[in-house]
Amino acid sequence: MGYQIAEENVFSSGHSACPGCSEALAIRFILNTLGSDTIAVVPPSCIAIISGPQPLSSMRIPVYQTTLEASAASAAGIKRALVSKGNDHTTVVAIAGDGGTYDIGFQALSSAAERQEDIIYICLDNEGYMNTGSQKSSATPSMAYTTSTPAGKLTPKKNIAEIMAAHNIPYMATATTGYPDDLARKVAKAKSIRGGVRFIVVLAPCLDGWGIPDKFGPRTSRLAVESGVFPLYEVENGDTYTLNYGPKGVPVAEYTSIQKRYRHLTPANVTCLQEEVDRNWGRLQAKCFGGRGK
Repeated sequence: MGYQIAEENVFSSGHSACPGCSEALAIRFILNTLGSDTIAVVPPSCIAIISGPQPLSSMRIPVYQTTLEASAASAAGIKRALVSKGNDHTTVVAIAGDGGTYDIGFQALSSAAERQEDIIYICLDNEGYMNTGSQKSSATPSMAYTTSTPAGKLTPKKNIAEIMAAHNIPYMATATTGYPDDLARKVAKAKSIRGGVRFIVVLAPCLDGWGIPDKFGPRTSRLAVESGVFPLYEVENGDTYTLNYGPKGVPVAEYTSIQKRYRHLTPANVTCLQEEVDRNWGRLQAKCFGGRGK
């Protein structure tokens, strides 16, 4: 039996996301799990477009749209203000993209983690600045095409999961809409923990930016997991690792072949990507199983 996904309908249909948008699907699972006693903080991003201008928001909760660099700081401030008024029960969640998390908002996020702010921070990672025309971010993976890396990105993707785990926060997890019950369970777990930043990075394929059909979001997400590109795991207090879903023998070539952003790759390029994924998987196995593998 998988985790029972809640459907409180905190997130409404009729929003302005692209048909089949992975981020909209993720937001549905996230908000419906967190429930109505929640305040969301959203920076400029596709998420801000999806949430919409108040009072026409697709989110049936208060939404504070902050600056791109200040999501974690704004969420921390709102939580502290609530507590000062005697409200210690309302959940405050920041929902930001990879540009506002890996890059522009990282200083505020790292500082909030160091201060042990009582917030949930969720990064919807579509691996680029997709809202402004598909430019690269530090979440863009090796060799992927973006409008600012037309020959393919020359550097690997920043490992934000391990960076946040190294802050020794109470909870860090990776998730994706391809495994919705796993995503909802991790959001519920983050909600149940009191004190300290709880961080979840959710792989959310961008249909346009990645060059995949409208209905391929969940399928692409699953291939990312099954190929080892994006394993699903949890880290508690910086050192207790739990692997949820990992590679199932799917070659990286099967993952890249369905995406237009990789269509320039040569067989040698794909081999290099496979080797990179294998190295990363080996490192994660060592942390999850003490070097024993699985």
